[in-house]
Amino acid sequence: MPQTPAQTTPAPAARAPRARVPLPKVPPEFDALPIWKMEPPKLVAMVKDPSSTVFQKAIACKKLAFVGGKDAIPPMAALLNHPQLACYARFGMEPNPDPSVDEAFRAALPKLSGLLKIGVINSIGVRKDAKALDALTRLIDDPDPGIACAAAASVGMIGGLRAARALQTSLARTKPPVFPVAARACLLCAENLMAVNRTRSLEVYTQLSGDNMPAPVRLAALRVLNAAGPAPVTGKKWPAPTGEAAARDKSGFLGRGR
Repeated sequence: MPQTPAQTTPAPAARAPRARVPLPKVPPEFDALPIWKMEPPKLVAMVKDPSSTVFQKAIACKKLAFVGGKDAIPPMAALLNHPQLACYARFGMEPNPDPSVDEAFRAALPKLSGLLKIGVINSIGVRKDAKALDALTRLIDDPDPGIACAAAASVGMIGGLRAARALQTSLARTKPPVFPVAARACLLCAENLMAVNRTRSLEVYTQLSGDNMPAPVRLAALRVLNAAGPAPVTGKKWPAPTGEAAARDKSGFLGRGR
């Protein structure tokens, strides 16, 4: 039905164009671009300079993660105890291939506490520094649970036979919240060992399949063991599983010799 003039909807009024709001300007003291364009020697000098601001040193450390050489390590290592810049220093150091990075992290470890120590422990794990295994193993028993958990996790990241032994031993004495972290770290060790020492890897998986282990770890270990097929021929006596581990065994691997 056609609309009468009274029923006709009036056309919307034309909107005036919005005025463009100018973009805010970055204050010069927080402009990272000039720092990001600097060459490595100038970045190192900025990190060393006592008059450089926290912001300047932070951006310089971030850029040195990509372009820094051996000469960049000492000035960044000097910041590992800085409450604001320690994380930037570690970010700048971790990708650097020079072995002096590992030496710097190991040297800083006993001098730090709390979150700063945890940060260095994490960096050591990222670097997979096997020379730090003894120190990290001792820290699994640290009274600070954050430090103990970080140490266990880093041992698992480093991996290898020594790391696996250390973590297996720690499972007999640690309690929550450290125990589940050590169990997951041990699971990571077992995974990495599979390519180089299958027999030892399966031994670790067998321990982790016990019903005293955290459920995610136990089920992950059972999945590997069930897919592993017949046990390798060795003189080692493997313990028979109990509880849920025995109930879930489908391959016969866990129950061999029974």
